[in-house]
Amino acid sequence: MTNCIHDHGRWGKGDQLGASHFLTPERTLQALQSVREGQILDMSHTIEIGAPRIAPTQSPYHIQAGPTSAGSIRRRRTMGATNDAGSNLERIEMTTHVGTHIDALGHFSKGDALYGGYSATETVDDFGLLNLGIEHMPPMVTRGILLDVSRHDGGEHLESGRAVTISDLEKALAATKLTIQPGDVVCINTGWGRFFMTDNERYLAGEPGIDENAARWLTSQDCVAIAADNMALEVLPGTNHPEVLMPVHQHCLAEAGVHIIENLVMDPLIERDVHSFCFMLSAVKFKGATGCPVRPIAII
Repeated sequence: MTNCIHDHGRWGKGDQLGASHFLTPERTLQALQSVREGQILDMSHTIEIGAPRIAPTQSPYHIQAGPTSAGSIRRRRTMGATNDAGSNLERIEMTTHVGTHIDALGHFSKGDALYGGYSATETVDDFGLLNLGIEHMPPMVTRGILLDVSRHDGGEHLESGRAVTISDLEKALAATKLTIQPGDVVCINTGWGRFFMTDNERYLAGEPGIDENAARWLTSQDCVAIAADNMALEVLPGTNHPEVLMPVHQHCLAEAGVHIIENLVMDPLIERDVHSFCFMLSAVKFKGATGCPVRPIAII
């Protein structure tokens, strides 16, 4: 294992890729060659009006129609068109952190320090990030590993505020008979995802998730991203709440350069008892954005 805090010295000051450096052609080929059945499993939630969000930080998903088919037909008729070509468009408003999404490295800082030696004061502009925006994250085609800790306490899911520790992850990893390799995406199933859009109040009131030590253990093994079936990856309230808030985000994004994927759906994999798979994710290149809604898939 490598040093658990990459501290952006590994790839030099000014780096904007972080652990994405581990997404090599060799890793991509290995992931693709692991496919046996050709089945594609969707690992994302539908983003819809009412989707859970953390207020007031996150604004809600809102979609509004316009122009519409009827209106566009009327306008085209005035232009002389006779074939009544109706087109429908819409306007969407939301934060990029609603639904299944990935965090850009510029999403969190430690004080003024961002990943890569960047200063938040100089990087965070009125119209987006000048550095470390989601447009710098390359597409991911690599191996995914599913670690299921949902039944570690005897029920179908862990409870709110339950910290997932290194020991929990080691136990889940041992059950898969796998080892974490550089470039892997580690997906942690706590069972909390069952409350997404079924009990949003409970889903947002707190959550089971990894603690800071577990995050450091994962990043020390050179994973490219850590994903979970909850809203914030890390345990909420935190283990040192309220003195220390969101330490996992600070470590993963600002120190280690490891992306965070939240609100992931892992039930299709668990139902098939699949723990290793070809993982694919690509984010829209919204320049300067701190994250992006995504539709990750597992190919088995």
